This record gives sequence, structure tokens and C-alpha cells, in this order.
Amino acid sequence: MKNFTYYAPTEIFFGWGCLSQIGDIAARYGKKALVVTGHSSPSGGGLYEQVNKFLTNAGVESCRFDGVIPNPTTDVVTMGAEVAKAFGAHMVIGLGGGSSMDAAKAIAVEASHPGTAWDYLHYTSGPTEKTLPIIAVGTTAGTGSQTTPCAVITNTAKKDKSAIWHRNIFPRAAIVDPELTVTMPKDVTAQTGFDAFCHNFESYISAGTNPLVETIALEGIRIIAENLPKVLADGGDAGARSKMAWADTLGGMAIASGGVSLPHGLGMQIGGFCPHVSHGQSLAVFYPEFTRFTWPKAVKKFAALGRILDAALLHENDEKAAEASCNAIDGFLKKIGLWTDFKSLNVSTEEIRIIADHGQVLGDYKNNPRIASIEEMYGMLIRCYER
Repeated sequence: MKNFTYYAPTEIFFGWGCLSQIGDIAARYGKKALVVTGHSSPSGGGLYEQVNKFLTNAGVESCRFDGVIPNPTTDVVTMGAEVAKAFGAHMVIGLGGGSSMDAAKAIAVEASHPGTAWDYLHYTSGPTEKTLPIIAVGTTAGTGSQTTPCAVITNTAKKDKSAIWHRNIFPRAAIVDPELTVTMPKDVTAQTGFDAFCHNFESYISAGTNPLVETIALEGIRIIAENLPKVLADGGDAGARSKMAWADTLGGMAIASGGVSLPHGLGMQIGGFCPHVSHGQSLAVFYPEFTRFTWPKAVKKFAALGRILDAALLHENDEKAAEASCNAIDGFLKKIGLWTDFKSLNVSTEEIRIIADHGQVLGDYKNNPRIASIEEMYGMLIRCYER
């Protein structure tokens, strides 16, 4: 077995209704909490009031910053950091989907360090231990941000989407309450659910994987393959919602150590240059080409994926099962309503060329079992233009 290190410092509070513990959890870190939410999302209204009540009862004063937008920008982070500093926040609570949790992490950095959060990206020495404590409360089941050392932010001036990746932005605590996901719209359920699927699978095949990540990731893949179609058919299925929330958490734990690969690296560029495309959509549009490009270099692992998605492949050898996994992924995307192309997503061929040219800006592509050149990336992306 290979030598490896696994670091996962986040305390996880999991279960239906466990949001009620947030006051006692927050009180460990101080008396003033900045709660970071979106404006129009459920977390920005009644849910915040509920959280505020739990905090108040525990003796924690809260202030809400509700300026988060999908694909949060450096401007949003700076506004939130200014609110945190003016309020004298002792901690930052991210309440919402991945955008709210990522923004909360970046705000926790900028509010406690010189400069802006953009100065502490993954290729720098990163933020220090002065980073404000972070508590993550997810309302979707897909981004895994509640258990990762990652905060994805977009610099609109540079048309650049990048990330802080550092152990000092691991949330101190993650509240994973599946009940909070019940109100998710069907399209958000599908997109975030597929993101969780990709986190688990990409960490499974990543060059940075290890035996613990592989075990975690395979379980996450199995859970999502079974339960994502169930929650799309019945959003009130409490059992399936709980399992999806758990698989999302597993995906975060997996990428925290194993990392992601080619689809996420390019997906970040798609979101950076075409912010109207959600992260889940950017992954879904590219996966059919990614699987066909990659499977010959990771036969056993793609075979394992294929057998999870299609029981008929249990009786095939690894080579046949791996190749057939590509069709199995196609079928899964169709089943969850994410079979799409760039044309449908209003992404032009000119934008595809620019996205490909930036395909090696982030290092995720190096984790892929088969490393793609810029022209190979362009070839895959342009074949996704119209299906």
C-alpha cells in the first residue's frame, strides 16, 4: 500500500433536525457571528431567522450578510469582509449552498488578513491561523464545501475563477441537516447531486487518491447512483434526502485529500468565462467526453463505476465494463435531466476556444489518469457543443 496522510479536522453534526445545535456549537468560538447567505435563497429569509433564534438563545449575537450570488465574486467577498470587521465578528457561519459556504470561508480570510482573499489563492502560502473560525451549514447536497479546505471565488475583472485551498479554511464544524434540503428545486437537486457524484468519482481516480479516499468515494458513488433519481422523483423522500446529504459529505471528505481531476479544472474555467452556467451543468456537459478520453488509462476503476450504474456489467470483464461505463454515465445524466450541450447552455464556439486555452491554469488536470493537452481539451469541449 502507498504511504499517505489524511487530514479531516471538521467536526460533523449529522442528522434530521440537527440545525438546532448551532447555538451551542457557535458559542464555543465567541459571542459574535457573521451569518453569510444569499439574498433570495431560502437561507436568506426564514431559515436565517431560525438560525438567529438558536444563536440568540445560546448567547451569540448575529449579523447577516446576504450579498452572496452564485459563483461568488471577489467584490462580494470584500463587501462581506467589511461587514465582518465592522461588526467585530468572532466567527463566520456559511448558511446555504456551496456559494454561501465558499464565500464564508473567503470572508473569514479577508476579514482577518491584509489585502484581499484573492491574495491567498492555492498557489500562494495561503491564509494563516488568524483566519476566523468557520461553521458551515449546507442547504444543498452536492458541493461538499462543509468538509473541504477549499473556497472557490471569481475575479470578474480578470474573468478568472480560482480557489483558496488551505487547511486553515477547513470549517471547524459542519452541520449536515438533510431536512434543510427538502425545499431545493428539482434542477438544483440534480445539479448539486451530480456535483457530489463527480467529487466522489474524480477523487477515486485521482493521482492523489489513497485507500481511505477510495473507500469513501466508492460508497458515495453507490449512494448517489441509487438515491439521486429517488429524490428527483419525490423531493419529500426523507430517507433518500438523508442519504444524499451523507454522500455529499463523503464527497467533500474525499476531495479534501484526493483532489478532483480534469472535469473540475475545466468546469471552473467554464464557470469563470460563462457564469450563467452552473457548476453542475459545466460538469454534466463535459462528462461524456471526459469518460471516453480517460477510461483506457483507469480500466479497473471505470469498470467499478460501470458495475455500480449498470448491474448487467457485473458479468463482463474489466475492459468491457470500463468501456461500457461511458454509456452508463450517459444514461445516468439522461435519467437525472442533465443531458445537455454547450449550444443549449448558450456557450459559443468562440468561448469554448477561450475556455480550452485556459484549461491548464488550474492543476486539477494533472490528477487525471490521462493528462490532456490544450488541443485535446479543445477537441473534447468542441464535441460537446451540440449533441
